Amino acid sequence: MPIKKSTMKKCALLIAVLFFAISCKNQVKNEAVVYSNDFEKNDLQGITNGVIEKFNSTNVLGRYNNGNFSLVLNNLPKHDLVTISFDLYIHDSWDGNKKEPDGPDIWQMVVDGNVFINTTFSNDAFIAGNFTSPQSYPFNYPNNYNNPKTGAYRTDLPSACDTVGPKITSQYKISKTLNHKSSTLQLQCLDKLIQRNAANPKCDESWSVDNITVTTITL
Repeated sequence: MPIKKSTMKKCALLIAVLFFAISCKNQVKNEAVVYSNDFEKNDLQGITNGVIEKFNSTNVLGRYNNGNFSLVLNNLPKHDLVTISFDLYIHDSWDGNKKEPDGPDIWQMVVDGNVFINTTFSNDAFIAGNFTSPQSYPFNYPNNYNNPKTGAYRTDLPSACDTVGPKITSQYKISKTLNHKSSTLQLQCLDKLIQRNAANPKCDESWSVDNITVTTITL
């Protein structure tokens, strides 16, 4: 028995209403910036293992080599999601997925004890289609092999201090939106750098961050 056009129209209307209701349910109701820091005022409140240095005429949090920092935020407003964004600077001769004694050069972002980024970066040169040090970013280590500096926002920034390896700094725009409802948030950034043959490991490769922003989102 054929379906009447009127019945088909009612079904289509019902589907549209349900789709609209589901879409509305997940619409953003409110956004609130709960933390913003460009470190120009040397503000390290809430940060453990914080150190501020000058890089490229601006203050940055870092530099770190086999180090870490932790940012703890308390009394967050009621929310459903949180977006964490910052600039990540990869200084000098990072070797990506290379094995010892040069790597792998791993960097991690951890939120409330959960690892959300576990990756490697490489500042190796890309010459005539060949490179010796692939990186995992923008994906996680160890099962990804991408060209050095893949996903970088800038690759023309000056060296931090390296005088032997690649004399550059790569800048990455990191942004993650996570399910999060707790009134407390802990952001940790850390590295597991390996450079067995470097006389000055921190000068050989290091990292820093800038312009950290944390935004809570209510649906």
